[in-house]
Amino acid sequence: MARDNSSGSVMVAFVLGALTGAAVALLFAPASGEETRELIGQKAREGKAKAREAMEQGRDYYRSQRDNLASAVDSGREAFQRAREGGDQA
Repeated sequence: MARDNSSGSVMVAFVLGALTGAAVALLFAPASGEETRELIGQKAREGKAKAREAMEQGRDYYRSQRDNLASAVDSGREAFQRAREGGDQA
């Protein structure tokens, strides 16, 4: 059974790319120390928010898949019981 982790992988790649881009921009952009610290703080807060959002999406995906699996197990169990009861009557 294949697992679909593409949405989580894309979000992680996006966050890492944004952080890398911000770091490179800081290295090459002339700014005062105070401006640079302010920008670093802002980017850190943005990164934290994006990471939290990615974590929540991952958690939602996990819960959804867990519920789907539980439903499939219940359906299989019911089908097995019906088949077993049908075999007992024959």
